Amino acid sequence: MLNETEVRVLACLVEKGLTTPEYYPLTLNSLVHACNQKSNRDPVVAYDEAAVEKALRSLQEKKLTTTVYLETGTRVLKYGNNFAEQFKLSRREVAVLCELMLRGPQTPGELHTRGERMYPFGSLGEVMQTLTELTGRTPPMIAVLPRQPGRKEIRYTHLFSGEPVVEAAAAAAPGAPTTQERIDALEKSGAEMRARLEVLEKEIQAMKGGGNPG
Repeated sequence: MLNETEVRVLACLVEKGLTTPEYYPLTLNSLVHACNQKSNRDPVVAYDEAAVEKALRSLQEKKLTTTVYLETGTRVLKYGNNFAEQFKLSRREVAVLCELMLRGPQTPGELHTRGERMYPFGSLGEVMQTLTELTGRTPPMIAVLPRQPGRKEIRYTHLFSGEPVVEAAAAAAPGAPTTQERIDALEKSGAEMRARLEVLEKEIQAMKGGGNPG
């Protein structure tokens, strides 16, 4: 299981390895900037070098990152990742997982659009197929979140930090009656209508009675 910082550090190494291979592996300074960048990130964070180094040590113990060779003539360490190899993932699976790790829960449509920079998905169907494969693993690597009120599309989340904590959502959107409330309203309306009909019938009977010869 990974903590929030480890997820971000690992995902940034994976992302940069796929999108800017010419600058990969990354120095510690480059990795800190990658973690803290404001684009393609949710939430936006402000890690310092100490936090990133701590995450790297933990990830290295889990065999998810590597310390790469020293560049010729320099004393700068660089860092890479073993994410795909460790979990035996295809590139499209890596792209989907990386997006979920960088931006949190997303819909298949969002993953299709945002994942293009790491893998050229041919269609939304290919994204759905990838999601099915990842949920079907043992243990599963992603999970489907409960549908949000007022939203039609479901969202997926990664499971590298354990089971997601889902906040209790309102049973219905603000102002929208629940099924039971609608049933109660219909029953009340029906009762009121029957009462009015009874009054009308009594009035009609009274009118008829007044018109008969005495």
